[in-house]
Amino acid sequence: MINKEKSGIRKGFTLHSSLFALSLLLLAATVTSCGLYQKYERPETKVMDENIMRNASQYANTTDSTGFGDVAWREVFTDPQLQTLIQEGLDNSDDIFAAAANIQKMEAALACSRLAFLPSVTFSPQGTLSKVLTGDHKSDWSKSYTLPVSASWTVDLFGNILSQKRGAEMQLEMMKDYEHLTRSLVICGIANAYYTLLMLDRQLEILDEMDTLTNDTYEMMKLQKELRGARETAVVSAEASMLSVKSQKIDMQRQVLAVENNLALLIGRSAQSIKRGKLADQNMPEKFSTGLAVNLLAARPDVHAAEMNMANCFYAVETARSKFYPQLTITGTGAYTNNIGQVVNPGQWLANFVGQLVQPIFQNGRIKAGLKVAQLEYEVAYREWEHSILSAGAEVSNALVEYNSAKAKGEVDRQQVEALTKSVDYTKELFQMGSSSYLEVLQAQSQLLNAKISQVTDDFNKMQAVVNLYSALGGGKK
Repeated sequence: MINKEKSGIRKGFTLHSSLFALSLLLLAATVTSCGLYQKYERPETKVMDENIMRNASQYANTTDSTGFGDVAWREVFTDPQLQTLIQEGLDNSDDIFAAAANIQKMEAALACSRLAFLPSVTFSPQGTLSKVLTGDHKSDWSKSYTLPVSASWTVDLFGNILSQKRGAEMQLEMMKDYEHLTRSLVICGIANAYYTLLMLDRQLEILDEMDTLTNDTYEMMKLQKELRGARETAVVSAEASMLSVKSQKIDMQRQVLAVENNLALLIGRSAQSIKRGKLADQNMPEKFSTGLAVNLLAARPDVHAAEMNMANCFYAVETARSKFYPQLTITGTGAYTNNIGQVVNPGQWLANFVGQLVQPIFQNGRIKAGLKVAQLEYEVAYREWEHSILSAGAEVSNALVEYNSAKAKGEVDRQQVEALTKSVDYTKELFQMGSSSYLEVLQAQSQLLNAKISQVTDDFNKMQAVVNLYSALGGGKK
């Protein structure tokens, strides 16, 4: 009879277990059909590929799948001295160190979110030692102990834990994007400062040449006054032109020192002289592949970070929605003890299992408000993502236009410098023969000086445009 009762209990337990398992399967199917457990997919956007960069096809190849931003920075900036400075700046950058630390913190948070799927287990041993003393009667010490192990497992039926884990993954991607962005800013900042120094060096060389030329003119004017009785105004004008060039040299030297100090700060040094090459020796890329908009999204760290923020907000909506559904928690406790029912016995095992299903009914509107807030945050993130795409396209377009404008203007300035150099030589010869005035000589020299400086500025603008384009396309790869 007893065996039959036990058999019936086992059959009933098996039947109930099967029904419970079937209920969970049906519940899971219902959850899937209701739209939970959704995974982020990039939403449609009104920003189309052909609208991102204005007339980009006139300046660069936009159909190549490999963009200029995917090129390693050492292949773009080939000057060995500049490469040394960039590497030193990357090694000493506090911003890059902070970004790397944030990645490590986010990786630790992601590891915790992954472990949330597992049950939590605690072990809390207890023991007591007691003795009763009444008058002359003495009792022995009573010893009791309990060695409990408890476990609690939250069954993720409606994706609450899963969506939080996926959101943490998106936040980790954002941290990686910020590190990439920081690297790009450091690299391009050092490159721009370096090329600025090369430009100032070349302009200073031009001023040195013009200083010699204006000195010669001044001496010639004094000689003309003594031999031919030239006016004093001619000598004074030549002297003023010479002093103007010397004044520009002093100002240029000040700018060189200031840029050197700023560059030293960027690479983590104290203010000091910077070893560098020549402007004419720089070999910059001249053909660019900007890629399509989709590739631009993958390359630019700020655009990708904006999308990862939108994905994180998407999973925040999923988390908020899952809070409307019940939460199933299973707890179990096992203990080895000699204290059962306040009676000290030899050690025995105790076991206890509890299943709890909590369905929120009225939470003062907090759950509904939380979902509304999460949905609004997603809408804001979506708009920020679209704006980041438009901003990226504008920056790429500006850099391409700047490069091609500087290139075209540099060719015009080169021809102008050649013409004005001849003009200065011819005017000096005519003046020596008495067929030209001192004013024409000074004017020709001034025009030549301005044209040479303008030519150097155009060369610098072209280099700066390459740096800006590399940054705009998400450059900075190792």
